[in-house]
Amino acid sequence: MTNTLNALWNDEAGFIVSAELILIATILVIGLVVGLSEVQHAVVGELNDVGEAIGNLNQSYCFSGFSSYKSNGQLKAQLVGSQFIDHADECDNNECDISCDAPVNEAPKGQNGKNY
Repeated sequence: MTNTLNALWNDEAGFIVSAELILIATILVIGLVVGLSEVQHAVVGELNDVGEAIGNLNQSYCFSGFSSYKSNGQLKAQLVGSQFIDHADECDNNECDISCDAPVNEAPKGQNGKNY
């Protein structure tokens, strides 16, 4: 019986390695979550920049019309002009920044369970 107990006490084939692997895996997962969160913030920031660039494009245009007359003074052909003026939209020039709001405390509950 003492040989079995000594063999169990001196055995390092499973428990220590498993505990080390669990610790390493936990640290890796925590680091992965933090890293992916930073990647997400960077991607959102870059997409915000792309949205700003598209919003700053001025799509206004204008062209004049022309007309052509025959030698006897009758109208031969006519093309009317057109124009479009691009006004600022709601979220142009970074007015709608994508960010997280600060945390807000909950309101106290009333007697009927509704917020005040």
